[in-house]
Amino acid sequence: MAGHNKWSKVKRAKAVTDARKGKVFSRLSRDITNAAKSGGDPGANARLRTLLLQARDANMPVENVDRAIKKGTGELPGVVFEEITYEGYGPGGVAFIVKTLTDNKARAAQETRSTFAHHAGNLASTGAVAFQFLHAGQFLLTKDKTTEDALLEIALEAGADDVITSEQGFEIRCSIHAFDRVSHALEVKGLKPDSAEIAYIPVTTMPVTDVAVARTLFKLHDALEEQEDVQAVFSNEEMDEAVSAAAQT
Repeated sequence: MAGHNKWSKVKRAKAVTDARKGKVFSRLSRDITNAAKSGGDPGANARLRTLLLQARDANMPVENVDRAIKKGTGELPGVVFEEITYEGYGPGGVAFIVKTLTDNKARAAQETRSTFAHHAGNLASTGAVAFQFLHAGQFLLTKDKTTEDALLEIALEAGADDVITSEQGFEIRCSIHAFDRVSHALEVKGLKPDSAEIAYIPVTTMPVTDVAVARTLFKLHDALEEQEDVQAVFSNEEMDEAVSAAAQT
């Protein structure tokens, strides 16, 4: 497994248990509410449309979706969420970026700092690790869904910067501003990505060969993902399958 390899995270995400679905729904609700502030019509709000597709794929109850939209448009009372990004280091010097959406900045900061500290890591100042990542739109599709030539045509016409082919499948990268256009272009062609997000993609990676370090890294990832305010976690560790498997036993 390469920690920076998004395919590995997608594989783990597909094994989400029922016990964690509540967390998935909570994240989606916050994102939908935030997106709906720009308008509750998915036809005119590309970001909201993308999130609604994700909610459908996650089997999120329709009433939950409707409530989240109405909170964003002001039809229902709701809290005000603020997007905050934290940077830090995990064990082995691995760089982390943690995206949060919170109604309590003090709580989010304290919980994030505490989680790093309990797993041999620490928070860093703004900009300390961000330079090691590319902030861009990222879509992943398995090879059974399309061909490289077809995907190149669709993606580049929609404004994507690149299509990268690997053993696992295809990765589309685009600017943040082109994310909704690329998402819509794939939707029109009936192509459902295995993952679609505004991501922090490592441009440099940190090799991890020690199983103990890898095990602590997995625990840090899981602990951060469990936090109420955390929406996404990105890191730049790189490890082979043998180390990854040993760390998860």
